[in-house]
Amino acid sequence: MPEFPIVLSPAAEDAGKRLDQFLAARLPETSRARIQQLISADKVRVNDASPKASLRLRGNEKIEVLGEVQAPPLRALAEQIPLDILYEDDDLAVINKPAGMMVHAGAGATESARNRGTLVNALLHHFESLSQVGGELRPGIVHRLDRETSGLIVVAKNDESHRRLAAQFARRETKKSYVALVHSWMKVDRGTVRSSISRDPVHRTRMTTRLAGGRAAVTHYVVRKRLETAFGKFSLLDIKIDTGRTHQIRVHLSSLGHPVVGDKLYGAPQELKAAKRPGGKLPARPPAPKLERNFLHAAALELKHPRTGETLSFNQPVPRELEAFLKQLQTA
Repeated sequence: MPEFPIVLSPAAEDAGKRLDQFLAARLPETSRARIQQLISADKVRVNDASPKASLRLRGNEKIEVLGEVQAPPLRALAEQIPLDILYEDDDLAVINKPAGMMVHAGAGATESARNRGTLVNALLHHFESLSQVGGELRPGIVHRLDRETSGLIVVAKNDESHRRLAAQFARRETKKSYVALVHSWMKVDRGTVRSSISRDPVHRTRMTTRLAGGRAAVTHYVVRKRLETAFGKFSLLDIKIDTGRTHQIRVHLSSLGHPVVGDKLYGAPQELKAAKRPGGKLPARPPAPKLERNFLHAAALELKHPRTGETLSFNQPVPRELEAFLKQLQTA
């Protein structure tokens, strides 16, 4: 943020917006959660009064942001959580992360339920040492997977390994492959998406390809199989990424009109519905398959060992819940 106080004047077109929504749009480097903390800590004034985050603007107020919130210190907590460790030596470890597990707590987390059950917490319990390059909240973390994405992730056990692994990722030498199931049939059997990615200024938990000046991102896809089911058409994809932007695969596929199955944040339906037959008639409806996660899995990882230079390759098949969902989808 710039120097305080920050003084803002909503325009007529801002009338009806929530205060926290308006501030998130005008202060794009500050998350909406952080803005709500500022409001709760009495660091925001509207016409010299203390507002609520839900205040609806009229469009002619004087809004002042008075300062930062002094957040409590953040640190990861060791927890005894089972880990599927595929490889380990003195320099690194490769983990098969399950869906539903955050890699690390967010910057707004405290020592509460939001900072429990993370991969970092499990790593702290299982390993004697981890790199500290990423800070106390992210020990060992070289790259990330989304919470509802399963699969392969490498962690660094010392600072030198972390720096060398990070350099491989930065030079795009690390090879990462994913499997995804998306809605509808892809128009072509293979393709590349090169749209830049930015944070959505209104929906702060989302990323978008619709703004200029975002971070470069490259996603390659190949159609492995086209499915025509009682619940519509789907494409099973093999995906490789040259970059590792937040939500990259999900937002790129959604931008093509093919959201990842289960990914409600980027346009997947809340639940599957039986497809209509020719003539507009619905068949006798079979039970709808349900998936409590995104159908996205980090299936392969190739990198050079940070100390020896040896090429390390790992493969991990899609987990049972995804196999079961696919089977139910095709046999319903």
